[in-house]
Amino acid sequence: MGTLALDTESVGTDIYRMLGLKDLGKGTVGSPKILSLIGRLLEKSVQKNEMLLDTIKTKDVTIFHGLRAPTISIQQYIDRIFKYGACSPSCFVIAHIYMDRFLQKTDGHLTSLNVHRLLITSVMVAAKFIDDAFFNNAYYARVGGVSTAEMNRMEVKFLFSLDFRLQVNVETFHKFCSQLGKEAAEGLQIDRPIQACKIKENWSSKGDAACVPTIAR
Repeated sequence: MGTLALDTESVGTDIYRMLGLKDLGKGTVGSPKILSLIGRLLEKSVQKNEMLLDTIKTKDVTIFHGLRAPTISIQQYIDRIFKYGACSPSCFVIAHIYMDRFLQKTDGHLTSLNVHRLLITSVMVAAKFIDDAFFNNAYYARVGGVSTAEMNRMEVKFLFSLDFRLQVNVETFHKFCSQLGKEAAEGLQIDRPIQACKIKENWSSKGDAACVPTIAR
């Protein structure tokens, strides 16, 4: 299984080991730490967004929205995707960056009604882009608890919303991981705004690097 190609001589490999992105499988027990960090980060985003959206009475309805919030928690959903999707831990980092891009491009908001569908879609797209081996859409649909037709429609909408720009440079990946590593050491005091970063029409390396977790203390 492939992973994101990282220039390990120029970035801190200790962070990747701590997050479970490096040397996974060599005596490692349980899920990589990155999964729980991303899960908690998404939970906080959803909670804050729903409080703000309730205040301004805004209703988003997209192809990613369900009629009601799934009973499975975000963390349980992430663990399920990792267990049955067999994608690399790096996929979840890339998937989160894709979700940020998508929400910025569509001026959307992450809520309990769309977070699960955005997760399975973004992870599937990330797996196809960075992993050497991946499953077909029908399999990911079963893992995600949606129909194959719905999975296909979400993938198309997601890709067109991103203008098929799926490249994530090493600097962006490292900044995201470094911030998560720092927050993990401090007890994850991440407070996400509704919009985490601004994505320009032409994503240059400079613009891409700006798309990292935003911290408010």
